[in-house]
Amino acid sequence: MTQTTPARHTGPPSSHSSSHPAGPRRWRRFALHYLEMVVAMFAGMFALGLLWSALGIELSHTRDPELAYLLMAFDMSVGMAVWMRVRGHAWAATLEMCGAMFVPVVPLFPLLWVGAIDGMTVMVLAHVAMFPLMLAAMLHRRDEYAHC
Repeated sequence: MTQTTPARHTGPPSSHSSSHPAGPRRWRRFALHYLEMVVAMFAGMFALGLLWSALGIELSHTRDPELAYLLMAFDMSVGMAVWMRVRGHAWAATLEMCGAMFVPVVPLFPLLWVGAIDGMTVMVLAHVAMFPLMLAAMLHRRDEYAHC
């Protein structure tokens, strides 16, 4: 018996999928998808970072911390968005995952502006915060991520 997956998830999960208990297979799929998102994030950051460098766009975390972070968040978002769309995710889930790249700077930029932290601290704290934020976005739509 073969299992088919719809090409694109366009709505909320059916009541049928949410009535089944979350078995180990679903959680393995969920965990694998999380790892895919991390790999896609780093692939986007690496690939677009090379492009920006080739174009002569090199921002410094010490000299231009806000722009450097926002460009890096954009790069990571592109990598994840491309992979999520390939995997058939709807735009809502894709944009939520991309938002996880930008949300960490909401409390961090003001701390940077008043001199409480420096640009490198922004980078470190924001990257640390991304991972649980990505997980939260995925848990919000766990049926989609466990089935996709």
